[in-house]
Amino acid sequence: MIALQALAWIVSDDDRLAAFMAESGVAPGSLRDQADAPEVLGAVLDHLLRDDQAVIAFCDAHGLPYSAAMAARAVLPGGDALHWT
Repeated sequence: MIALQALAWIVSDDDRLAAFMAESGVAPGSLRDQADAPEVLGAVLDHLLRDDQAVIAFCDAHGLPYSAAMAARAVLPGGDALHWT
């Protein structure tokens, strides 16, 4: 659910969406069809987690603790391989 909220938050801003599309390689026409794919949701959270200010803004907008995005990423494919140390 958090990853879908993050996707909606990213899509709501043209600049954030453009940055996500460039980084992820997801084609604009296929984003809607692939939005619930675990790999895409992982890419959404990876993109969000690259910027502390984005994490803060997203979590503040949704009333979530700042650790929520990282916790959500951990349960998606490839999330267990993330080490931010």
